[in-house]
This record gives sequence, structure tokens and C-alpha cells, in this order.
Amino acid sequence: MNTFDRVEAGDHEQVVFCHDRATGLRAVIAIHSTALGPSLGGTRFYPYPSTEAAVADVLRLAEGMTYKAAVAGLDQGGGKAVIIGDPSRDRTEDLVLAYGRFVDTLSGRYITAEDVGTTQADMDLIARVTPYVTGTSDGSGDPSAATALGLVWAMKALFFLSSGADDLGGAHVVVAGVGKVGSYLVGNLVNEGVRVTIADVSEQAVERVRSQHGSAIAVAGPEDAHRIACDIYSPCGLGGILSAQTIPELRCWAVVGAANNQLASPEDGAALADAGILYAPDFVVNAGGIINIAAERTPGGYDREHAYADVHRVYDTTLQVFDTAKRDGITPVDAAHSLARRRLAAGVHQIRNFP
Repeated sequence: MNTFDRVEAGDHEQVVFCHDRATGLRAVIAIHSTALGPSLGGTRFYPYPSTEAAVADVLRLAEGMTYKAAVAGLDQGGGKAVIIGDPSRDRTEDLVLAYGRFVDTLSGRYITAEDVGTTQADMDLIARVTPYVTGTSDGSGDPSAATALGLVWAMKALFFLSSGADDLGGAHVVVAGVGKVGSYLVGNLVNEGVRVTIADVSEQAVERVRSQHGSAIAVAGPEDAHRIACDIYSPCGLGGILSAQTIPELRCWAVVGAANNQLASPEDGAALADAGILYAPDFVVNAGGIINIAAERTPGGYDREHAYADVHRVYDTTLQVFDTAKRDGITPVDAAHSLARRRLAAGVHQIRNFP
């Protein structure tokens, strides 16, 4: 499937290709829906092997943001962007500014934020050339801590469903991927009295987290993380980890992770249910970040205390998803999509201009 066929196969409102010859910028911005408000989603800076791979990723991510915002109860649409390149080698101030100017041409239909490969410093640069950015040092900052907090509340919800008590103390959680979100999650879990095992393809990331927490955590190889016996497996790296190959190898009773698009195929949600594993859909439980940055768009501006209190809603949303799944005899993934679509159906289904 070529690039345009892939775009036409989806139901995205707009896909914009960005190229700046002077800086070498190559980026794609995808707006999936503005039914509930302007699209909001991070910018991923990643060395994709091809333009087709970048487009496939940004389309999936933008659609996921639509459902994430809808099920979280936000008045935001779904969008995402990718910059094609290696941030350690290709990131320059001029390139980031050029990207910010492309965001500005969309006149507020897409609001960007931090994601894999981009930083708060990048958002500060983008803010020089467009107001359509969140997560700056003058705003909510890095959304990773809020995302991690939402994951903890989702885990508490699953423990409540399992035992009637939401105390995580004494549980064993495997965190696969200890980048920005994963490292915050480890800290939160250690504070909750959880036994934590970490894994990451980056030895530097593992050592950074181990130096912070010492004997409070154990370390496993990234290829074995999903096979470790535990209560909760938490994939916090890139997506596609839950597949026909890995699901039979899981030795947990629940999956709660920050990674987007964790299911390698739509059928894998049913495979997890058939295996007796409670899968908390990624776009439900990793919504803490978007809840936090969306608070910047509220009248009166960002208030961290109120924003973090709103992140606690992930607990109630998680319970609602599993209640709906049980009532309707469907998987949690289908239940989450049903709740999101119901809210989208009440929105305004038309492309709108935003000031």
C-alpha cells in the first residue's frame, strides 16, 4: 500500500506533509478528528526507515489520540505529528523552529506537545513561532509525570476489580521501557511499596533508574521482560508488543502500560481476554499526559493541583471500561472504543476552524 492509499484508507480529516529544504526538516502532521475540539497530540522525533513507515505510525497515533481524548472526557480532538530523523543527530534549533512554523499554518486545528524524541526545550522553541503548543516550561511542562501517575491509578483500579482493595503494596510489576514515562512510573511504584522489575534496550536508561532506586528494583533483559511472572506487565516503550507470539508467553494477570498501540493486531485484544489476562486499553490508561496538557487550554490557564486531580479520573474511567465490557459481553478494548464513539457521536462531526 503506497502512502496516499494508506491515507485514503483511514478517516482522517487532514494529513499534512512538511518539508523545509534549508533545515532538512521532514515531518508529517495528521489530524484525525476535531469533532470535540482542536486536535491535540505530541510530536514524535524518530528515525523511521521510510516515509511509508512514518505515515503509518502517525495515522495510527492520531486516531488513538481521538479515542484517548474522547474516553477521558476532554473537549479535544485527536492529532499527532512525526519528525523523520534521529534527534541525537538531526535536531537543530532552526529545524525545530521550522517545524513550529508548519504547526502555525494549521491555525489551531492541531496543537502539539512533547512525545518520544522531543523535549520540553523543543516545545519552548516552538512556542516562539506559534501559540499552538503545550507542555512548555511556562505551562504544564513535561507530561511524562502525569502519564505515569495515571498508570498508577489504572493499576489501583484493576487491583480493586481483582480483590476489592486498591492497595498496590507488595505487588510485583514489570516495567518494560524506562524512558521518560517508565522512569517516573518506577518511582511512583516504589513509593507505593511495589516490587519492581525493569527492562530496557538502553543500558544507560537501566543504569539511570537503578542508580536512583538501588536494591528496590530488579533488572531483566528486554527480550525476557514479558515472560517474567508478575502481577502486572507494563509496556512503556514502543507499540506492537502484545502479539500472537508474546501473549501466550505472558505470566501476569493484568497489562497496564504507557506504550501507544500495544496490540500488534485488533485480534490480540480478544486473545488477551481468552487467556484470562485483564488488558487495560492503552489509550485509556495513558491519558494522564493529555489530561494534564489539556488543562493549559482551560479558562484561567494551567493549575497543576487541579490538573493532577483530574488525572485521578483514569481510575474511574478504567472501572467504567471493565464494567461496560462485563455488562455487554465484549472485550475491554471494544468497551473503551464504544465509550469513546458514544461521546464522539455527540460532538460536531464537521471540519471546523479554530482561532
